[in-house]
Order: sequence, then structure tokens, then C-alpha cells
Amino acid sequence: MYEAKNFEALLGTEGFSDILLRNHFTLYEGYVSNTNKLVDLLRTVELGTPAWNELKRRFGWEWNGMRLHELYFGNMISGGAKIDEKGDLAKKIKEDFGSIDAWEKDFRATGAMRGIGWVALARDTETGRLFNVWVNEHDGGHLAGASTILIMDVFEHAFAIDYGLKRTDYIEAFWKAIDWGVVSERFVAVK
Repeated sequence: MYEAKNFEALLGTEGFSDILLRNHFTLYEGYVSNTNKLVDLLRTVELGTPAWNELKRRFGWEWNGMRLHELYFGNMISGGAKIDEKGDLAKKIKEDFGSIDAWEKDFRATGAMRGIGWVALARDTETGRLFNVWVNEHDGGHLAGASTILIMDVFEHAFAIDYGLKRTDYIEAFWKAIDWGVVSERFVAVK
């Protein structure tokens, strides 16, 4: 069985009220709980039946909701951090986007697009190329064969309590909370 991870160390993060974070943690815990329920249910339903088919479809939504939130909270840190401009990740960003500033503008602009979903810096595990991508909801838009390096939740639950419709203000707060050490570790891990 999967257990919800504890992300309470993020409480007190500048730009994120504790109410917003606690609500978000509760939502994440629901994905963990529903993933476990589906694992159990799939064992009891006859393969290939309409009920089994629908449970299988739902499993991707709940699983990805669980894992994307773990990646999201995992790449944040109270107090923020700065990207190591001389590190391997920064070098690769400059290679693929021209500069860190150009990459950041692209990432932020992707996050500011209308709609709900996620923004990810993903790395193609075959070529190593980096892409900023929009992940529509939890179960559509992922790049097959790519690893998530950095993820930002742009569903309204991630910002509306604190920012209302001001998504760009949320993106600014998120940017200040990125744990670049974690992001760099993810980058190195998929080399």
C-alpha cells in the first residue's frame, strides 16, 4: 500500500499560506487513498469487464495525481534556493533554450496559459533534450520516454485561496520556493 508523504516542512513557505498548503496536502492524500482503493478493487473485478476497464482508466488519473503532487512538493523548499548557474542543469538549459532567462520566460509563460494542469521541465531520456511542457490534467500530455525534472501545479487548488485568479503572482511565489538542489539531482539521475 502507498502512504502519503509528509510535506509539512513546506508550512511557512513565503507566498503560500498554511491554509492553502494544508488543503493541498489533503487533496494529495486523497490521491494516495484512491490509488490504494483502486489497487484493491482491480484485484476483485473480472478482467476485461466494463467495470474493470473503467477502474483501469481511473487508476492513471489517481496514480499520476499522487506522483505529480509528490514531485511538485518535493521540488519546493521553504526559503527557496537559486539555480547553480555553473552546474550541469544550468549548462543544459542554456544549450537547449539559449539562456536561463529564455528558459524561465518559456516555463512561466507555459504556466500562465489558460486551463488547468501542470507545467513540467522534462528531459527526453533518449536524447537528453529539455522541454517545457503543458500536462493537461493528470493523465494526458506527458512526454513518453521523458523524465520530469521540475513540476509546477497550475490547477486552481494550488493558488486560488491565496491569489484568486492571479496565476502569475502564484508563479512568482512558486519560483521563489523551488529547491534547485532537488531539481539538479533529478537532472543528474536521468543522464
